[in-house]
Amino acid sequence: MSARSAVALAFACALALTGAQAARASVSVVDDAGERVTLPAPAERVVALAPHAVELAYAAGGGSKLVGAVSYSDYPDAARALPRVGTNTTLDLERIVALKPDLVIVWRHGNSRRQLDRLRALGIPLYRSEPHKLDDVATDLVALGTLMGTSEPAQAAAADYRAKIAALRARYAGRSPVTVFYEAWADPLMTLNGSQIISDVITLCGGRNVFANLVPLVPTVSTEAVVAADPEAIVTSSGGATKPDAQLPSLAAWRAWPRMTAVARDNLFAIDGDLITRPAPRLTQGAETLCRDLDLARTRRPGADAGGAH
Repeated sequence: MSARSAVALAFACALALTGAQAARASVSVVDDAGERVTLPAPAERVVALAPHAVELAYAAGGGSKLVGAVSYSDYPDAARALPRVGTNTTLDLERIVALKPDLVIVWRHGNSRRQLDRLRALGIPLYRSEPHKLDDVATDLVALGTLMGTSEPAQAAAADYRAKIAALRARYAGRSPVTVFYEAWADPLMTLNGSQIISDVITLCGGRNVFANLVPLVPTVSTEAVVAADPEAIVTSSGGATKPDAQLPSLAAWRAWPRMTAVARDNLFAIDGDLITRPAPRLTQGAETLCRDLDLARTRRPGADAGGAH
């Protein structure tokens, strides 16, 4: 072997060793609960305990590393084939442990705290995902990319998401405010306060959440309180929003109060729940739908015309 070949071979070996060391290097991020998550090396076996967490992992480039998910984890299509480890509220801890995960992505307020504490006690690293603001979705993408060793696709997904949100904000946030009641659940009647990410979507679209100041994240409210607030629009989510909005039972029930502004102007809107309730990249699609709905509400004001929404 010539001296030049020997040098080239040594250089190639050094590069390979450096790459191998980088792959084994520890990674560390701060999760949505403000806790630091440190792994001795990028995760290779990941379990996600909420549908939105599954979507985040795939979008961050870690789909091949997922080995378990909870019920209703159906996007992207590949997620449907993942082994199930229970529901987001009732986890099969034995099944999770048997999958030998080196990272579990959890839903901070959606999973059972007692069960999460048991996983933590077993030494399994947990990343708590619960975006409260729109940009938190991008932050989660980047963090999960770091933990899974997929930073390049994660950064690209975060940049794409931020660009779409910025475009919607530039188009809609400055338009005349529309007061909104968001119906999270019909019986008992529940809504969302200003700390929940859907409230941030409402703000993005130039709307104002009429119950933003309530203290619980998901407060129970009375029908009388909604009627008194007299929102200009009532919004809810549905399974695909396949029915015309006003025919959705929970929305149609509001027609019992015909003098309420939202009812009088037919501003009763339903959005595909998968696009509005899951804090993942598809939230941009739900936000776009809501922005269009609120713009339609603006055109229905007395004296408004097609240009009045702008």
